[in-house]
Amino acid sequence: MVSFVATPIGNLGDISLRALDTLREADIIFCEDTRHSLKLLNYYEIKKPLLSCHKFNELSAAEKLLSLVREGKKVAVVTDAGTPVISDPGNLLVQALRKEGAEYTLIPGACAFVAALVLSGFPADKFAFLGFLRGKTGEKREFLRRYAEFDGTLAFYSAPQDVEEDIRLLAEAFGDREACAVREITKVHESVQYFRLAQGLSGEKRGEYVLLVQGAAPRENPLNALSEEEHIDHYVRQGLSVKEALKAAAKDRGVSKSELYKFTVKPKE
Repeated sequence: MVSFVATPIGNLGDISLRALDTLREADIIFCEDTRHSLKLLNYYEIKKPLLSCHKFNELSAAEKLLSLVREGKKVAVVTDAGTPVISDPGNLLVQALRKEGAEYTLIPGACAFVAALVLSGFPADKFAFLGFLRGKTGEKREFLRRYAEFDGTLAFYSAPQDVEEDIRLLAEAFGDREACAVREITKVHESVQYFRLAQGLSGEKRGEYVLLVQGAAPRENPLNALSEEEHIDHYVRQGLSVKEALKAAAKDRGVSKSELYKFTVKPKE
């Protein structure tokens, strides 16, 4: 059995009892950085054999993981902070386990972008987590362009040395929107700073950041400038039935079909 275990993103107290039980019961623990994970394990007096599993050796680590699973070992997988796989190693391990038909589970817990989304107060009913901006500048620009019209909150990770350049690219792709920078989550100096993309983020850049950006404002449909009758007739002239045209016009206007129904009924003579 393999358990992917979420670990604290700052405050060592942010770990579940189930996560601690899983780490104590494991025969071996796969860690992104064994030195980093030792701080957590030593804090809770957990002593287990550790194996390194990071983005540069994940394929070979997956082979070792499968070998241990076949031996019937209990394996726990952790990353430096937060939930494995989410902008961290672990995805290749899950794929290998799935292909093998091996049993695995997640012990849920901390996740930085989820915490930042809550702290920001930005709309959370629709959002896209896009992780770190990767590649060359042109590749980043092309990636961001795909989300320029997305109307939900956008969430990014950014290292302190990349924050200013990342915000510049966000402003270039999305225009001057409201944004929020959350850092040092769960730590003593946790902060939530609001700013405009065009103005940039003030102050010294320290610690890992989660950048939240307001979604695109909805574009006004030019058909909504027509009268209700003209709007419905527009779709009828395109070949839709009156019922279908009524449904399409209602969707455009963001109203129920019943509100437009009266405009399809011909008055009696």
